[in-house]
Amino acid sequence: MDNLNKGTVSGSPLLRFFPKNRIAVSLLFLINGFYMGAWATKIPGFAAHLALSESGLGLMLLVFGVGSLMMMPLAGARIARYGSRRVVQVATLLFIPTFLAVALVGNIWMGVIAIFLFGGLTGAMDVAMNANAVEVERRLRRSIMSSCHAFWSLGGLLGSLSGGFLIEHFGGTGHALLATAFVAVLFAIASPMLLADPPHPEEARRKVSLPMTPLPWLIGLVALFSMIPEGAVLDWSALYFRDELHASVSLSGFAFAAFSLAMSIMRFAGDLVRDRLGAVKTLRLCTLASFTGLVLAGFAPNVTIAMIGFGIAGVGISNMVPIAFSAAGNVPNLAPGIGLSVVTTMGYSGILVAPSLIGFIAEHTSLSSIYIGISLLNLVVFALSGLARFADRDQTA
Repeated sequence: MDNLNKGTVSGSPLLRFFPKNRIAVSLLFLINGFYMGAWATKIPGFAAHLALSESGLGLMLLVFGVGSLMMMPLAGARIARYGSRRVVQVATLLFIPTFLAVALVGNIWMGVIAIFLFGGLTGAMDVAMNANAVEVERRLRRSIMSSCHAFWSLGGLLGSLSGGFLIEHFGGTGHALLATAFVAVLFAIASPMLLADPPHPEEARRKVSLPMTPLPWLIGLVALFSMIPEGAVLDWSALYFRDELHASVSLSGFAFAAFSLAMSIMRFAGDLVRDRLGAVKTLRLCTLASFTGLVLAGFAPNVTIAMIGFGIAGVGISNMVPIAFSAAGNVPNLAPGIGLSVVTTMGYSGILVAPSLIGFIAEHTSLSSIYIGISLLNLVVFALSGLARFADRDQTA
């Protein structure tokens, strides 16, 4: 236990607030977010390279989502057996080269294999790094989940801002090589500092049966409807800017960049805002902002207005998912791991699978109408916002 707490309760005031374990897990979120931001700018080139239509790209994104949803439960089982540190180290090490593999594919079938592995290992890493963040949160006895997700958004911002520039000046392969080298260096820094948490084999046995209480499933619905818009912005905003608003390649990446910038700022402030306003009120304000921003982006007559809309949506979506995750880990009479596994799987299906369906719909309508339509999901989240009260349980208990 002493080793688990090392670096969390002693040393300088800065290290007591931001110990090595917290820095390490924050870097993992940054790595994952950076790759997702870089991927957002690569999608138009990936589709053009393989001559994919919008529905064909939708199928590829579905493969990405299926791979992720298949590996998420496997990662959860490995975490229960070996602990989150060991699993996240292996998952990240395998994940890093898959971005380069996606850039080098020469035909559709190789693309399917590469994007399945890319999506699958994204999901495995995501579950493991969230589990490690929960363990660090428990050691510190204070909330860090919003700030961890802020680093994911910051990574997305860096990946999307740099992606368009690097693709224009170094090509798709050069961009992939530089991005891979960057995240490899970050992982080398983070890996030795990760919290070494103990395995929980008894939790793995309990996870065989799904929870019968409706609470985790309803909270999962909140996470799902919060992450569908995030997935729509991640995977389709660059194409929306290029094809419907006639933006350049480099400017197209700014759609997700504006979204990520707003999310990063608000997620860094999210824990303080929630402590002051409470989780329920915070979630309600977030859903209103998300609704407003998506409607504005969908009706936007030009790139500038759309970018403002995506920024407002980012402000809203920023703390919806962290609140849902915190609520899931505090459902009464339910092991935290079980609630988190339900909500995580449901939530990430929104960001991983829904964008593929958007491709099929967009081919017969438009992406602008998609963004207007998905704004209505916020009304469901608003109706269920009372469930966020579980996120307000005392973090120091």
